[in-house]
Amino acid sequence: MVRKYVILLCFFLGLIVGMAANELVVPVNTAPERPYYHGVRGRNQIALTINVDWGEEFIPGMLKIMEERDVRATFFVTGQWAMKNKEMLKLMADKGHEIGNHGYSHQHPAKLSRDGLIELIKKNEEVIYQITKQRTRLFAPPYGEVDERIAGIVSSIGYKTIMWSADTIDWQRPAPEIIVQRAVNKIDDGGIILMHPTEPSLAALDDIIDILTKRGYRFVTVSELIQE
Repeated sequence: MVRKYVILLCFFLGLIVGMAANELVVPVNTAPERPYYHGVRGRNQIALTINVDWGEEFIPGMLKIMEERDVRATFFVTGQWAMKNKEMLKLMADKGHEIGNHGYSHQHPAKLSRDGLIELIKKNEEVIYQITKQRTRLFAPPYGEVDERIAGIVSSIGYKTIMWSADTIDWQRPAPEIIVQRAVNKIDDGGIILMHPTEPSLAALDDIIDILTKRGYRFVTVSELIQE
């Protein structure tokens, strides 16, 4: 019963947020070398991103829910994770989900030199390509660590830096209801939701999709969302 009321509250709060969307100040990319916090507005589209460096035991359940709801997400994976979970990565790609680059390992980009950051990305690009035969062109920096230098380096090798509009902070493993609230109350048209593969995230996923679909949003990949 409590869960039902939480979902209803989130739904109505979302309607209010939607009506006030024009008054929200949400960073939007305006140049190739800047990070994307948001996609194109006016299409009633949003993107779901899942950063993956662990949590593979929860991914099959997430894939099942997304397949049932006809939702495509963007999975940003590390190379070290990909090497250990090749079949799961192939499954993600085969199901039509977009594969993004989260670095070969989960290092702090701000602590890396230019060459070190490029190697972090390009090494993972090759790993993902060998497994999926797809080239990555989107980079989600580990720890969400970004500044002008990092974004500039990323852009110089043909990548786009992807951030988020709504962070569920699910790596702290709060109750599923909290994850739902964080996702749906902060999102608007063109927004990007950040999640990770955790047990409460899996439990929250269907409600997130349900609430936002009822608001009229369609889930697309990040590449689709930012395409002008």
